[in-house]
Amino acid sequence: MSATDPTQTQLAEITERVDRLVELCRRLSEENRVLRQSQENLATERAQLLARNEQARSRVEAMILRLKSLEQ
Repeated sequence: MSATDPTQTQLAEITERVDRLVELCRRLSEENRVLRQSQENLATERAQLLARNEQARSRVEAMILRLKSLEQ
């Protein structure tokens, strides 16, 4: 029976390690999903900000042209 005890102990340790690895993989997978979603949201926000910046630039250019035409 003493030969079985170390084997059982090793098996229990391996099982515990595998369980911890599975949990770590699950957590990392979830973290990765959250980070990808965050990255997607930031890319969308960036595109919106760039579009708004372009609109503002166009408006400023149009105002400058109108002011120049009023000077003449």
